[in-house]
Amino acid sequence: MKILRTRKEITAFLNILKKRASGVSPEIEKAVKRILSDVRKNGDSAVEKYTSRFDKHNLPLRLKASDIAKHAKMADKSIIKALELSASRIRDFHERQKEKSWSFKKNGALLGQIIRPIERVGVYVPGGKASYPSTVLMNVIPAQVAGVEEIALCVPTPNGEINPYVMAAIELLGVKEAYRIGGAQAVGAMAYGTRGIKKVDKIVGPGNIYVALAKKMVFGEVDIDMIAGPSEILIIADKTANPEFVAADMLSQAEHDEIASSILITDSENISERVIRELNAQLKRLKRMEIAKKSLNKFGAIIKTKSIMEAIDIANEIAPEHLEIITKHPEKDVKHIRNAGAIFLGQWTPEPLGDYSAGPNHTLPTGGTARFSSPLGAYDFIKRTSLLQFDRKGFMLLSDTVEAIADIEGLDAHANTIRIRRGAKQGGLKWQ
Repeated sequence: MKILRTRKEITAFLNILKKRASGVSPEIEKAVKRILSDVRKNGDSAVEKYTSRFDKHNLPLRLKASDIAKHAKMADKSIIKALELSASRIRDFHERQKEKSWSFKKNGALLGQIIRPIERVGVYVPGGKASYPSTVLMNVIPAQVAGVEEIALCVPTPNGEINPYVMAAIELLGVKEAYRIGGAQAVGAMAYGTRGIKKVDKIVGPGNIYVALAKKMVFGEVDIDMIAGPSEILIIADKTANPEFVAADMLSQAEHDEIASSILITDSENISERVIRELNAQLKRLKRMEIAKKSLNKFGAIIKTKSIMEAIDIANEIAPEHLEIITKHPEKDVKHIRNAGAIFLGQWTPEPLGDYSAGPNHTLPTGGTARFSSPLGAYDFIKRTSLLQFDRKGFMLLSDTVEAIADIEGLDAHANTIRIRRGAKQGGLKWQ
């Protein structure tokens, strides 16, 4: 990994970052469309077909409560305690995001907003190369906090193998409805509904490119959380940072996959060089060394700046998923950050705390979308409905204004609803 020093080098690297996950092969796109179309037309039989083909099993689609309980008992008790603590902290954090209905009265009008939970939500939990009980916690808990009554999980089980820790998380949260299906077929089943799987109103949860594309294609039929891209971490560090910590945190994202991005921006030449040495040393100790190495070589960088403020400007331009600020005064530097999914302050707040147990949600905007979007939260599982009620006095106060705007927009029927009511007060109704 080389150190980028000039604006030309930095710009070239940022362009590579923007392109890293933008290309989807036409073959994958066609395959996803074909699967979704098949599921929409043929329902459970199509889902069963693709589950047999991709996950190599013909087990019943729905996981029985006894299946969940049986496999949850296989989980190590110390891990269950860890999940319990994490769940408690996640719930505590998301409880503070709850919104309430509100209204106010003014000049003969009552105006407000009704807050209601989405009725039915589908959660996708990855289960291919690895299984993620943390995904269950991070997606189910905010939905429960928001008051969602029906939550259905889709968990792929390759070769019919069920991960005990995912089942332990499901049992811990009291989720009663879970299916052993994955991929685009799972997204299609949740979006369109089948005989055995009731249609949902929103789909959340991460997945591979097939899942991400399927979610994108069914949006509009149902709502979705976001189109998640490759993992990202950006660290702003000054001379006070511990290079061993910085390198470890960069590798925590590089090990995800070959297109994950790990970036250090620093104003210290000494930190730059020491972090490179630490990366090389720590890489050799990783089980996923080859993946991390490819990630660092393709999408990793150390950017040397003249000041921390310049580093902050570049960070705002990148708008990273995870941003660590390891400087002498991180609480001051954070005031200048405009774009980031989650911000971790100081040397004792590594990104993995947020992945699992800190409390804030780990489902975050990627690929620069932190410029305009937010982490998953309880607010993503509610509907806001506007409420309006006018009495005659309030109506009359606004009638001229509404009629004038309707007239200039050429919408006669809009204006006429006003004229008719005004005429009714005067004792006569007349179409004009």
